[in-house]
Amino acid sequence: MARDRVGVYPGTFDPVTNGHLDIIKRGLGLVDKLVIGVATNPSKDPLFSLEERVAVVERETRTLGENAGVTIEVVQFDELLMKFAERVGADIIIRGLRAVADFEYEFQMTGMNYQINPDIETVFLMADPKYQTIASRLVKEVAMYGGNIAPFVPGRVAEEVVTKVQSRT
Repeated sequence: MARDRVGVYPGTFDPVTNGHLDIIKRGLGLVDKLVIGVATNPSKDPLFSLEERVAVVERETRTLGENAGVTIEVVQFDELLMKFAERVGADIIIRGLRAVADFEYEFQMTGMNYQINPDIETVFLMADPKYQTIASRLVKEVAMYGGNIAPFVPGRVAEEVVTKVQSRT
């Protein structure tokens, strides 16, 4: 009997966007289990704590896995991506691409990752055109200047971002 195919979708998810959720939904068709790795990345000055980001991603993806018949596990990590992928038994890493700039960065990362472990494949999913301009960094910036972020993130996430931004000012 073949073992389950495990995928890892890594990111900081600060905040989780509709683009992230689109890649997650589409990635579910490629795996039997999806581990969403929420990375610590202090260099990005996160708006939400690691624990908050994990909780939000769990909440926003709960029904996606159930509807697709795929197990979703949300796990925080603070290590090299390939070490994390090995630790969770991943066969593939799922990455979303929005633009050429994403490709150039991801191309380099994939090459490095392949050198570390050539048995874990990287799969790229192109962002749906309606999500290609969405980036967590831009969502936070729009929110800081009082703009409407509702088109870019799930409703509850939009409320949480606005509340968090207002508490920082």
